Amino acid sequence: MPFKLIRATAVALAVIASPAMANEQAVDEMAGYLDFVEYGGGVIFAEQIPREDWSRFHVIDARDAGQFAKDHIPGAINLEWRRVLAERDSIPRDKPVLIYCNTGSLSAQAGFALRVAGYENVRILQGGFEEWRAKGGFDAASKATGQAKH
Repeated sequence: MPFKLIRATAVALAVIASPAMANEQAVDEMAGYLDFVEYGGGVIFAEQIPREDWSRFHVIDARDAGQFAKDHIPGAINLEWRRVLAERDSIPRDKPVLIYCNTGSLSAQAGFALRVAGYENVRILQGGFEEWRAKGGFDAASKATGQAKH
């Protein structure tokens, strides 16, 4: 029996035998994260990202494949929010990561999970795809600056 399978079986049995301990460990990890996270938890607004800076981000659309197929932020990859931890090896740690959904609620959960897992480079797009589009998409920053000048 391969070592990984034996280890996975042992972990599963430990979780089944003592679910309170497994949950307590997860709670401790989240509490430790919340003690040190900056206010806003890594949230960023579309108008904070100048058009030329979008190419610096690894953009993740956390919606389901059907929604992604209908429309998405150009250059985004589709990784449903529930899959971010399972597929975290595909998420870079050496560049900013921007994650979004329709309104920001599911991407906030995915972003929180990634940040607890040690991804300090993750930002959640406030308001999600809908707000990004309503604010002007890639031009949200220039539109916001233009409005402030009036």
